[in-house]
Amino acid sequence: MSNSPTDSGVQSVDRAITVLEILARTGEARVTDVAAELSVHKSTAFRLLSALEDRGLVEQDQARGRYRLGFGIVRLAGAVTARMDLTRTARPVCERLARDSGETVNLAVARALYAVNIDQVPGAFAITAQNWVGTLTPLHATSSGKVLLAHLDPARRADLLAKAGQARFTPNTVTGEAELDRQLAAAVRQGYATTVEEYEEGLNAIAAPIRSHHGEVIAAVSVSGPAFRLTPDRMEQLAPALVAGSDEISHRLGFYR
Repeated sequence: MSNSPTDSGVQSVDRAITVLEILARTGEARVTDVAAELSVHKSTAFRLLSALEDRGLVEQDQARGRYRLGFGIVRLAGAVTARMDLTRTARPVCERLARDSGETVNLAVARALYAVNIDQVPGAFAITAQNWVGTLTPLHATSSGKVLLAHLDPARRADLLAKAGQARFTPNTVTGEAELDRQLAAAVRQGYATTVEEYEEGLNAIAAPIRSHHGEVIAAVSVSGPAFRLTPDRMEQLAPALVAGSDEISHRLGFYR
């Protein structure tokens, strides 16, 4: 029985990744070398190499007919490196915020239609805190998401919200466009955004923006905790320290007001 189109696509992706691994290991390779390692016909190996070459992920030495990794790899690796640098730079500040507040501190960035948490530091009160690292969360219903939305170009923000929607997760989730716009404007004005049981009942959070050396908002740092402890009044008390912490991270990344 022949493979389905989906199976065939997965196999092609697997082979393309293997080609990159071969070139990373050997430095250079001919089409016949790649074909032999993949146990495929030379024409199949050539098509894979050509597709990767079109995307800048491999390049060919025309004089020798050998392929090697291209500079497109550097572009992809740079995105990961930037995220790792952000995490490493922000970590001491996040640890201090968690220690001083006793609550869970998360670092989040935008990813497609969501906010994704890339680091987390639990506070002393958060003995059984959920691990949010790697979790995709809705932009409109989380404090970090609101911060990331608030600093987008209005056209870009409208496009994102049109695609993502404003699903209701709890009775407190903001699903009206006018109310969300009001909250996002306030987030820009006051330097932080809050959520009160909007994504999960019983969970509140406050977040502030982190800027790159160009001044662009690239991430958000948040403090979250149970609603009975992290009340709106408590969040207001924590706001100055959180904003100061986000400013410190931005400063460490090279941003100066």
